[in-house]
Amino acid sequence: MATLNSLMAFLLYSSFLLLVSCIQEKTQASLQSSSHSPDCNRYNGTYLNLTSLRDLLIRQEDTIVFCLIERSKYPLNRQLYVKDKRLNISLLDIFIYNSEAVQSQAGRYLSETENKFSEKASWPPVSSPKCPPVLYHAGACINRNDQILDYYVNTLLPQIAANGDDDWNYVPTEATDLTCLQALSWRIHLGKFVAETKFNQAPKAYTALIKAQNKTGLSEKLTDTNIEDQIIKRVEEKARVFGQDVGTNTSKPFKVKPKIVSDMYLKMVIPRTKDVELGYLLRRLDTKSKCRP
Repeated sequence: MATLNSLMAFLLYSSFLLLVSCIQEKTQASLQSSSHSPDCNRYNGTYLNLTSLRDLLIRQEDTIVFCLIERSKYPLNRQLYVKDKRLNISLLDIFIYNSEAVQSQAGRYLSETENKFSEKASWPPVSSPKCPPVLYHAGACINRNDQILDYYVNTLLPQIAANGDDDWNYVPTEATDLTCLQALSWRIHLGKFVAETKFNQAPKAYTALIKAQNKTGLSEKLTDTNIEDQIIKRVEEKARVFGQDVGTNTSKPFKVKPKIVSDMYLKMVIPRTKDVELGYLLRRLDTKSKCRP
């Protein structure tokens, strides 16, 4: 059995190296054959424009709701999230690390909109950034993924997944978990771009508050309760519409209770987004410190 396991591990590792090699070859060929530069003005126009950012956030609501519905197909599978007492990692942690390592090499985290859950998954990418950064360096790597992961595993999953265990579907469960986590992370950390855009629109007002490190004043300036109420109502309605099978008996229970989704936005998504915005602005004038989570 030990020999068989070793052989399987070797074959898996060999396949992985082959995959990485293919990615490198295709990326290098693509870079060599490219005859035009990326449209960086369009990139800046999307991520430094409040109207465009709001459109992105609204579309991301669909992604998040559908992902939670997909996760609800599987039971809780609690064993995936139990930490090993000696190593202090779970099966999900291992899955995230290995998945992000491959995605890192493929260049996913060259984008300022992407943030890792496993900071140790830092394999060098096979390409380089195609556009200069738009975020200010001191706050660009703010990362709240530890809080997102904690809420997802300990608060959200018990509400959307039926209690039970299905070890035949551990891998699909983990894959869906990571997709949901990355969707939530993308939405929340887009707050860095929102903060940069708002700063650029009113630099004098924000500069005074930042110099005073006035967290209360900055929070008040960042908060629009009317917009927040609209978001909460909209995601609850989307969960209600998406959570029913078309043309079937509408008296059936929702795949994910709409109130769970709106509560998630109220208690986690919106507060964490504002926390990202505030943390970014507090560092916006810092010219000496290195980027830190």
